[in-house]
Amino acid sequence: MNMDEYTAPSGPSFGASKDSSRWYARRGKRALDIFISLILVPVIAPAILILYLVVRADGGPGVFAHARIGRQGRVFACFKLRTMVPDAERALADVLASDPAAAREWAETQKLRVDPRVTRVGAFLRRTSLDELPQIWNVLRGDMSLVGPRPVTAPELKRYGPYRSVYLSLTPGITGLWQVSGRNDVSYDERRLLDARYAQTVTLVRDLWLIFKTAQVLVRPTGR
Repeated sequence: MNMDEYTAPSGPSFGASKDSSRWYARRGKRALDIFISLILVPVIAPAILILYLVVRADGGPGVFAHARIGRQGRVFACFKLRTMVPDAERALADVLASDPAAAREWAETQKLRVDPRVTRVGAFLRRTSLDELPQIWNVLRGDMSLVGPRPVTAPELKRYGPYRSVYLSLTPGITGLWQVSGRNDVSYDERRLLDARYAQTVTLVRDLWLIFKTAQVLVRPTGR
């Protein structure tokens, strides 16, 4: 599949001069991240605290920090509210070893539609995307942007093939084209193409549109 075979979601005209697009990508995008994040922090911090205490109630840690690959290959700790049982890595290995169908699904998508590792509270957090609220700290630190490709692990990055350089040229985002394009219904190949599509059109108008579309998606949660 090549990039022309996948069409990103329709939206407003994203036309912008090359100079203005380059300026926004270099400086304006970071300024937008800080500005919006500082507005959001007082609103979402109480929610993070409450959810943290709920997650901690089962005895495991409340926040999970997972190593992800950032811009230019820099490894950073991506923060999430914990949605899985404490010993999730071993649980995954057991599932993949005992269930061939689950192993095939994991190989194709790096996800399981029915994931036995996910707790009851975790299922709610994933469905509503509330587990990703702590990533606002990643944005303030500069690890992530509000809009960009979904942050990947080192093994996942190997699957990007010729699109690896595209991913590494961008700052991973809390939201992006993948999140507003069907999310878990989008194949891994299509996800790579969406990252490449976004890299071609990094503009203020597009980022604001994607943030608006994400808010619409959150109203009718479908995450897993």
